Amino acid sequence: MLSLPTAHAASADERPNILFIFADDWGWGDLGCHGHPYVETPNIDRLAREGTDFHRFTVASGVCSPSRTAVMTGRFPARFNIDGHFAWVPSNAKRNMPDWLDPNATTLPGLLKSAGYATAHYGKWHLSNDMIPDSPSPGVYGYDDHGAFNCSGEQMPVHDDADRAIAFIEQANQNDQPFFINLWIHEPHTPFHVIPKYRWQFRDAGLSEADEIYAAVLAHADDRIGEVLDALDRFGIADNTLVIFSSDNGPARASRPTSMELTYDTATGAGFGIAASKGITAGRKGYKSSLFEGGINVPFIARWPGKIRAGAIDPDLMISAVDLLPTFCEIAHAELPDAYRGDGISQAAYLAGNAPTGRAKPLYWKLRSSWPPSKSRPHHWASYCVVQNEWKLLANADGSYVEMYDIVKDPMELVDIQASNQEVAQRLKEQLNDWKSTLPESPDPAFFSELRSQ
Repeated sequence: MLSLPTAHAASADERPNILFIFADDWGWGDLGCHGHPYVETPNIDRLAREGTDFHRFTVASGVCSPSRTAVMTGRFPARFNIDGHFAWVPSNAKRNMPDWLDPNATTLPGLLKSAGYATAHYGKWHLSNDMIPDSPSPGVYGYDDHGAFNCSGEQMPVHDDADRAIAFIEQANQNDQPFFINLWIHEPHTPFHVIPKYRWQFRDAGLSEADEIYAAVLAHADDRIGEVLDALDRFGIADNTLVIFSSDNGPARASRPTSMELTYDTATGAGFGIAASKGITAGRKGYKSSLFEGGINVPFIARWPGKIRAGAIDPDLMISAVDLLPTFCEIAHAELPDAYRGDGISQAAYLAGNAPTGRAKPLYWKLRSSWPPSKSRPHHWASYCVVQNEWKLLANADGSYVEMYDIVKDPMELVDIQASNQEVAQRLKEQLNDWKSTLPESPDPAFFSELRSQ
């Protein structure tokens, strides 16, 4: 079992550094170690060889901003009225969303900073948007340093993430201070900012143009991850650093045939568009923006030498993005405020290999989805979901249609069993309705941009 000394007795040597690598739209099947037919990810595969590959990790949304809200706060994003991506102000208003995450919320970096950690964020933000100039800077949320895009102010070039992280690691190491870094990489979100040498790497693989671009951007991301891992080795701190690789949701896919063309993003610049989105889910239903497993069951690989088993696969531990805040805080000996009411549970002991005993708290999802389902997106109709132990129930917006699965025996969600388990289905419906009744009807106007009044 993971040994955790008491907070008051913990020294910097006893508390690990924490590096959380969060990719953007990286599908469960988009890893060499998960059997992808042509994508090469040797550095992430190295993490899997030296750590544990947890197969049952789920994020708290099928899209970006709410998924990241859960990581930052340890709470379901619907509690903040965040159930879609932050866009420009009229779109946020139309969807009954705020314009940014509450800067007064209890956050993971804020808690770790209070516990003596040096904290930093590099990469995508998207807890507001670059089109909302009066939104709070990422630094307001508890970071000592940051370089970001999809935020207010200056946009960090997307490929500067590893260099910035390495410089911060070196400085914290020189100061003998434990660090926490959110390294939220851009890949493989559109636009695809392709470096020619990575396309050249796949020139003889017999791939289509779209597949070649997709493989190239993932290879570039994997190389940058490798640079950070090499820096941990070079500074002699790899053994005292918890490294996690994951993704904010499942892979994006065009809903209809799309031609290859350049697109422009105000935060990151020009690159190839959605036609090059070729991510796979290894058989899971749905893609990004779905509450089926293809949208929310994503890679989660954790390495901490001597604490987390090496070369292991864990097919059972039901860990959620809302668990990261309490888990990291337990590991770092950071105390949770008395008034904090999180939705997650600490998984520290289970990361270290203890057998899971079931999940005490259910998991809930809310996502804006269309009903009835379209032919081109048959698994993108669910607006709500609840998971309680092995049972998973999905419902459309008004609850008139549901499906239920035994997610342990049937992780690919092939057999709807609600008709043969009506008592369980009814109980889950009631739980879901009770949870929905706790959610705010509208966002707090304190988190509205001045642009709403124009």
